[in-house]
Amino acid sequence: MNAPERVDVPRGDRPLVSVIIVNYNVRDLLANCLHSLRPALHGITHEIFVVDNDSDDGSVEMLERDFPAVRVFRNPENVGFARANNIALAHAAGDFILLLNPDTLVQEDTVATLIERFREHPDVGMAGCKILTPNGTLEPACRRSFPSPWVAFTKLTGLSALFPRSRLFARYNMTYRSEDETYEVDAISGSFMMLRREVYERVGGLDESYFMYGEDLDWCHRIRQAGWRILYVHETKIVHYGGESTRRSSIDAQTLFYRAMEVFVRKNLAAPLPFRVLIHLGIRTRLLLTRGAEVAARLAPVLADGVLASLALAAAELMRYGKLFSFPPYAYPTVYIAVIAVFLFTQLVAGAYTRRDYAVTRSAVGAAAGFFVLSSVTYFFKEYAFSRFVVILAGTIAFILLPARRILASFLSPQRRMSFVTGRPTLLVGLTEQAFSILDRLRRSDAGTYRVTGLIDVTHKHLGETFGGVEVVGSVDNIAKVVTARKISDVIFSPDALPYTEILSIIYRTRGLGVQFRIVPPGSDVLVGKSGIDHLTTVPLIDIEYNLARLPNRFLKRSLDIVVSLACLICLTPFVSFFPRHAQNRACSLRHLYHELPSVLFGKKSLVGIPERLARDRTDMFLGKPGLTGVIQLRSPETLHQDEQRKLAVQYARHHSIFLDIEILLRTVLFCLVRRDRRSLETE
Repeated sequence: MNAPERVDVPRGDRPLVSVIIVNYNVRDLLANCLHSLRPALHGITHEIFVVDNDSDDGSVEMLERDFPAVRVFRNPENVGFARANNIALAHAAGDFILLLNPDTLVQEDTVATLIERFREHPDVGMAGCKILTPNGTLEPACRRSFPSPWVAFTKLTGLSALFPRSRLFARYNMTYRSEDETYEVDAISGSFMMLRREVYERVGGLDESYFMYGEDLDWCHRIRQAGWRILYVHETKIVHYGGESTRRSSIDAQTLFYRAMEVFVRKNLAAPLPFRVLIHLGIRTRLLLTRGAEVAARLAPVLADGVLASLALAAAELMRYGKLFSFPPYAYPTVYIAVIAVFLFTQLVAGAYTRRDYAVTRSAVGAAAGFFVLSSVTYFFKEYAFSRFVVILAGTIAFILLPARRILASFLSPQRRMSFVTGRPTLLVGLTEQAFSILDRLRRSDAGTYRVTGLIDVTHKHLGETFGGVEVVGSVDNIAKVVTARKISDVIFSPDALPYTEILSIIYRTRGLGVQFRIVPPGSDVLVGKSGIDHLTTVPLIDIEYNLARLPNRFLKRSLDIVVSLACLICLTPFVSFFPRHAQNRACSLRHLYHELPSVLFGKKSLVGIPERLARDRTDMFLGKPGLTGVIQLRSPETLHQDEQRKLAVQYARHHSIFLDIEILLRTVLFCLVRRDRRSLETE
């Protein structure tokens, strides 16, 4: 281990606060945390230690380059949370010691507020603050009770979750108490633990028999046994992103958590043997239930598709015979089993369960394949020929239901409706130079993930004005209304727009809306959020290998154009007079799309492509033919900056596949059918 020798600091020169952070492969989150610590430690004599558990993501190099004042301890392996903290604790010289997770964002007044509470309450040995999740809700672990036999029983059986306001059942996470009051607790979260130096000198460091989880609870128990009080302080708060280190490792977090609970019970719980046996049995049962829930979550899409396939067959039987159970007795349950099995197998082969990209398209392809398989099979099994029409009808219904389920899910869940095609509807907070720089980088970003639909000002001064082609749609005072009205999924904060105190206040006020909050650390090219780290690097337009230039892809694209345009011209011509004659947006006019089909059939245009203006601009690469629809058309070209349109066009050329084209076509049809005029948001 590469660690500096301990230096004895004279008491008069002792730093007031020693901050200890254990890092494992979360470089960008760590940088974000250290940036937030700067204002939080302003005017406070301090020292900062980072113990790195053998990260290979450049964390140490980043610290040496950007934070030279931080003292780094570099471990040759991942030694766990407790042991890593103890390494720095042995060198810490502050009057107060703060253990802080790297995936946190600290408010400006947090450290000062905690110091003030320590001075007001000499008998308080450890304190924690209000800890928020990235969506603004309170993290339950920031105020806890020790797992006595009854408390452990209510937690493991789920009674605490079933009755969160009951003092009798909800004692473990103390959800029956207000989160907006300061009071004494048994334990606080290891993501933020501040204690007096004399407490550490008296009770020692963390128990290294815990690798991860449980060591914070054990430490709190020992501190309480030593006669010190532990305080939950509500006046200040931090944001804890949580779980990023475990996601970037092979660590089995669930198993480690429940094993840590067993260690704590065995070590600290003074209860008769039968009670301890029951608690251990409950812990193991809870772990099995957790594993079962994970498996059930993975199987849920398969079960849902199986139910829909059976419903499709039942509906087809009802439509064909006018009643159910009309097949010969020997056909049950063979027909139902065969139909469900074929559709589930073709869905699996199409990647509907194993691939997240183009989920609707893959499901449609799988359903179509299932339709053709079932239609063919009836010719080889004469004893089931009676059901040929029913099978064809069931296949048609399943072809509608299976993709429709995924479309419905994408509309019901803001997080699931995001894709390269639609982009995440995003608000950018701030009207500063850095905010406009972020907007520009988002537009030029290769990912194309975020679709900035509005700006948020700190006041109402610029409401309704446009900057960089994006309208100011609200202020920080009414951001919750804007999020709800515009169905926003992400809010990005410019680092110089607001102090961290106000940022955390906004996150807390808008909790429960399902929005993800992200921040760009000063001078950084990353967005930090709950779902991970997104980079804002720019990819040049030259020297890019893109799929649209490949002959097989162009052949499939042209084949799709011919087949779909010809089929639509044949099938829709008798009904074209019923199409609406006017639409607010030509891109969503079925009549307009129909009249453009001949140009697609004869190769002048494509079903999916780019606007004509971009198609004529071939200064650096071929971006495809003009399209009746496309990524840009779905995002409303009039609202997109020119650079943003070009970037989307390049991304389409790079990522092109037949699946992507079908996905865009399906979304276009749905967009045309359900689009409604929306009034502009009224702000106060």
